[in-house]
Amino acid sequence: MAVLNVHRRLLPAPPEAVGALIDSLGGENDRLWPPDWPPVRFDGPLAVGVNGGHGPVRYVVSHYEPGRWVRFRFTGPRGFDGFHEFSVERLDDGRTALTNTLVLRPRGFRWLGWVLFFRPLHDAAFGHSMDCAEEALTGRVARPVTWNWYVRLLRTATVRLAPRLAG
Repeated sequence: MAVLNVHRRLLPAPPEAVGALIDSLGGENDRLWPPDWPPVRFDGPLAVGVNGGHGPVRYVVSHYEPGRWVRFRFTGPRGFDGFHEFSVERLDDGRTALTNTLVLRPRGFRWLGWVLFFRPLHDAAFGHSMDCAEEALTGRVARPVTWNWYVRLLRTATVRLAPRLAG
């Protein structure tokens, strides 16, 4: 089973401003990653070859064009082969598209973990990340994402298991 999961937000801002959000990822003044999720951490400044992750998800920065694009290749959990990335696209109407794309091939029984656990949390976290981008650039969020009962249940369970999952 192959997974393609895309989150995209059209923002009324120039590409340079949107790209700066990507560049802040994992830093002290991270304006892209939601503050109430396990933080994105890197072993050093955002650059190709740097290891990082959030919660139980681990990756290495495989491509980085400052202000435009960053791709993370998964290194954990085991059995998840693929990547996720943020990219910036200038649109003709003066807006900029911020896109998060995940391409994943869960091996073996890992597809069940994707469907039942990782996908709902991924969708909630990256939807919330798009809200953070919109708020950082406009001061408000027109249509904030909401979490259904299942995502709230998973988040509650994850908070209780966080020390074990992060290790």
